[in-house]
Amino acid sequence: MAEVIFYERPVPLNRAEHKDLRLKGMPGMKFAMNAHSVPLTGTEFALAARDLAIVFAGADANNAGPIALLGLRENENLYVDAEGQWAANTYIPAFVRRYPFILAEKPEGQQGEELTVFLDEQYEGFDKVVGERLFKEDGTDTELLTNAVNFLGEFQQGVARTRWFMQVLNSHELLEPRNIQLQKPAVAGGDPKSISLNGVFVVNEEKLRTLDEKTAHEFAREGVFGWIYAHLLSLTNIDRLAQRLDAREQAEAASGATKN
Repeated sequence: MAEVIFYERPVPLNRAEHKDLRLKGMPGMKFAMNAHSVPLTGTEFALAARDLAIVFAGADANNAGPIALLGLRENENLYVDAEGQWAANTYIPAFVRRYPFILAEKPEGQQGEELTVFLDEQYEGFDKVVGERLFKEDGTDTELLTNAVNFLGEFQQGVARTRWFMQVLNSHELLEPRNIQLQKPAVAGGDPKSISLNGVFVVNEEKLRTLDEKTAHEFAREGVFGWIYAHLLSLTNIDRLAQRLDAREQAEAASGATKN
């Protein structure tokens, strides 16, 4: 997974260096404005599938992982507006919600557990005067930090389960490359254009239907079918994503016309 998206200056959380650090409640998610996709864990598929298109991306099927499509143009998240507000009543991936914290490998030479908590020191929500403290006066974790660390642990468990899921899909050669073509109408007198999404994979439904009985029982028992069908159902959201792009382009055209 692309762990360091959003993080400008990730550093290990340190009880001494960060003892006075506070976290302010920020009104938006401007840090995610330029992410046209983010990794997704399989445990999120059911909720995410209502609003987001879930596909698999990678150099090839064996290295692919699930992502939520958030935009159709480079460096653009269609679910975040100019003020940094995420679209109301739509799912926010855990990858986004865990920010500004992250679990990552410790710097070389440090002892202890393999993974440790990092934070992005550049995050505008950190302050030493305003906000909720990360540490109490005695140096122990506040409830805010405890909840954040617990969330990171849950996310990491989801990542591990998702890696297993990808191994299952690939062991049965269920992924196939898909070139998604979207035809877009003309905007403000311009020419119609098409958008092509390459480098994505989807589950091959024909292969899925022809699985042997033993494998089908295993898929049902382990919850694999649920994740697969959530992915397949989510693909209809690509059209809704295109509608979001149409609306944004029309707003851009109207804004440009007003300035002129």
